[in-house]
This record gives sequence, C-alpha cells and structure tokens, in this order.
Amino acid sequence: MARLASKVEVEGDDGAVVRYVRHRNGGGLVSPQAVVHPDATVALTAYVEAGAHVGPRTTIGAGSWIDRDVVVGADVVVGRNVHLGKGTRVGDRSQVGGGARVGTDVEIEPRTRVDADLVVADGSVLRRGRRSRYDVAA
Repeated sequence: MARLASKVEVEGDDGAVVRYVRHRNGGGLVSPQAVVHPDATVALTAYVEAGAHVGPRTTIGAGSWIDRDVVVGADVVVGRNVHLGKGTRVGDRSQVGGGARVGTDVEIEPRTRVDADLVVADGSVLRRGRRSRYDVAA
C-alpha cells in the first residue's frame, strides 16, 4: 500500500498555493493555521481550513469541508460531503447530516441535529428540537 504524503500543497483557482498537513487520526487535510484536537477524526478526503477549531472526539466525514474560522465543538459528528461555511459555530454533541450545506456565520446550538442534505441560510441560528424551515438540497 502506498504511503500518503504528510504535507500537501493545493493550487486554488486564483493561483494561490494552500498548504495542508495530514491529521494523524484519519489522514484528512488540515491547514497549519487550524487547531484540530488529537482525539478528533478527520476523514482522508476531508479539509479543515485556516482559523478553524475542531474539538475532541469529533468526527469529520469523507469529502467534508470545514471552512475558515469555523468552530466545531466536542463530540460532534459531521457527515459525509458536508460544507460548514466561514465563521459557523457548531455546539457540542451536535450532528450534521451528510450532504448538508451550512452557510456563513451560522450558529448550531449544542445537541442540535441538522438533517442530511439540508441547505442552511447565512446567519441562521439552529436550535435543538426545532424543525427547520430551510429547503432540502436538490
């Protein structure tokens, strides 16, 4: 089996080179300017951008993208192919279902479940136990 590089460089659409290191638990790509707890799991094809913080025992699913300055609490499950927009806050013990698209500056309160494929508008506040009025992604 081939060994993965511990550091990866990716050229963005604007030509800027972004550098990542592989998280030791899961192998996902993490910006050196992000803080991911050693007990968190970042799937091999997931990205965590600069300024983000990921708490202990949190799982980031395959294909997910944790954007700049996002804070993900402890014991959170982020499903596959999720995007958490810039500045979003995810409270402890929350779950974000696969395929969800969460806008910028969204607050997901602790112990809240975000349904799979949900599209959440910028600046929204999601509370535990309340049904969402947002549209499902196509």
